[in-house]
Amino acid sequence: MTTAPAALIRTSGELHALARPAGAQRAVVMTMGALHQGHATLIRAARAAAGPDGQVVVTVFVNPLQFGEAADLERYPRTLDADLAVAEEAGADAVFAPSAEEVYPGGEPQVRITAGPMGERLEGSSRPGHFDGMLTVVAKLLHLTRPDAAFFGQKDAQQLALIRRMVRDLDFGIGIVAVPTVRDPDGLALSSRNRFLSAGERTTALALSKALFAARDRLAAQQALHARARTAPQPDGRAAALTRLGEARAAADSQAVALARPAVGPAAVRAAARAVLDEAAAQEDVPLVLDYLALVDPADFTEVPDDRDGGEAVLAVAARVGATRLIDNIPLNLGALT
Repeated sequence: MTTAPAALIRTSGELHALARPAGAQRAVVMTMGALHQGHATLIRAARAAAGPDGQVVVTVFVNPLQFGEAADLERYPRTLDADLAVAEEAGADAVFAPSAEEVYPGGEPQVRITAGPMGERLEGSSRPGHFDGMLTVVAKLLHLTRPDAAFFGQKDAQQLALIRRMVRDLDFGIGIVAVPTVRDPDGLALSSRNRFLSAGERTTALALSKALFAARDRLAAQQALHARARTAPQPDGRAAALTRLGEARAAADSQAVALARPAVGPAAVRAAARAVLDEAAAQEDVPLVLDYLALVDPADFTEVPDDRDGGEAVLAVAARVGATRLIDNIPLNLGALT
């Protein structure tokens, strides 16, 4: 980890003049500031990948193209001095914190990256144009920072999927590295928005992670039961022996365990998560207002059908608690349930 102060860079010219060690890797971590330990984890991952001779650049830019309402843009926390300290401690060599005029010198850009159909689902449906603005600024920052690899958190799973798709479809030639979601000890995913939650609202907000964990545990229980059923001995001989002993019920139970097929995975996953969210929504003091709960294919964020048997999936949730909108997700391997 570097111990030297991180250089604060304000312009693209200063960024281009930043010396890059010969033959070394440059890694970038893009943020909108208000850095917390989730961001620090990204920076540490970038530092480890770049190595002691490499270079880690953190960008801090509150992108106006990602905000639907001016009030939301103004409300977003700006804590550059604290951000610089977090970045330094985590191992950044430089922090690029440009103004909006530096990034968009002619005002809002006329030409933008379009997220396509995947950008219209889930978060895109709730926040029209958000992903177009996100991809546009990510593309610009990738060109400006010229990294070998960029690091993003899995908490923003749809954003991560779209960035990967953009980089692949448009041949950026840059590695996109996913870093697992960082959570507080109570399970709440770290987010700059958490600072807006009151104590009561935070208690309600825990329903998001609890719902995801309940779904994960339900799936694991299903898979364990089915694995047990697949490895159980054929029941015919034991069932017949038990029946001769007058234990017909035991014989029936033995056969049921051996032949049992759990409820289809996707439906059970959704049901387990929704039960937790419904309970939080029914609270009188600080109810949770659900935006969406979706079990999706990570490749394109389309809904996983109930008859899907196996494969990777992402269980994603978004909800409002008070005036704060929160998102969370968890990756799942549906496994083979046949």
